[in-house]
Amino acid sequence: MSEERKRKRNKRKPTIVEYWLVYVLLRAFLFIICLFPVERMLKFARFLGGLLWRHYHRGRQRAIENLKASFPDKSDDWIEQTGKRSFEQIVMLIIDIIFTPRLISRENWQQFSTYKNIERIKWKMQGKEPMLLATPHYGNFEIIGYLLGEFGFSIYSIARPLDNPFLNKYLYDLRQRKGQRIIDKKGASEQMEQIVKQGSTLCFVADQDAGKKGIFVDFFGRKASTYKSIGLLAIQYNLPVGVGVSRRAGDRFFYEIEVVRLITPDEWKDKDDPLLWVSQEYVKAFEDAIRKDPTQYWWIHRRWKTRPKNERLQKSDIRSQI
Repeated sequence: MSEERKRKRNKRKPTIVEYWLVYVLLRAFLFIICLFPVERMLKFARFLGGLLWRHYHRGRQRAIENLKASFPDKSDDWIEQTGKRSFEQIVMLIIDIIFTPRLISRENWQQFSTYKNIERIKWKMQGKEPMLLATPHYGNFEIIGYLLGEFGFSIYSIARPLDNPFLNKYLYDLRQRKGQRIIDKKGASEQMEQIVKQGSTLCFVADQDAGKKGIFVDFFGRKASTYKSIGLLAIQYNLPVGVGVSRRAGDRFFYEIEVVRLITPDEWKDKDDPLLWVSQEYVKAFEDAIRKDPTQYWWIHRRWKTRPKNERLQKSDIRSQI
């Protein structure tokens, strides 16, 4: 067993009292934050992001390695600045989540967002055509589901519950305040048939490492293990897959929401391996969107952690020869 697995197994789980104390402290901190204008808090978040970049050595090193592998032609200075800015964006997202329900409504959404290439998906959703939406950890991905709920669309978002039950309930309440429904990752497949029948949309944040059971597709020039669920659901229920992102404008609480790709069932019906094709298409759309502003992607993710079987076998052979 690896040292990392041993540490995880031996790690003590916090008590319910400890979870509650963390929740109370966080709510007190959020109360103070909300006393100030959002733009000032975003500036503070950038400062905190800079500290995180400076002192979270393991995360910084991971981001640098991912950026160097994804953009081999870029300078070390560009890598450093992009990585630091991506850390700032992560902390800024926390401020976004806190302020979104306080600032955005159906009457003023145009003050905070603009839209690009959304017409086809909008009409499908208005016509109660079931579909899947996928987005990466990029920009303010949380605001997409919130706005769709605000506009009255029937949407469900997949989420993994937090370990802290108090924080989990608080975050779920924020997300569902305007009509978006959150369903746990493990229970999504059981509800899928009903979601399709009622003409709703199922949303995924779908760019994390899927482990050895995932399907491997190209992502920034390397194979990345990708969850099969989106492709399998699309093929099983004959559903289109929309790929969209929410890109921050500068340092402001303002976003360009763009539909990058709409993958339709007629495109994969004649493919030799529809699951591989669909998975590669939406991941390629992620990459296209990220390349427009790489600073807004979460390079801290261990996106390429799991390697294809042939690479694992090659490493095993090399070790056996040493």
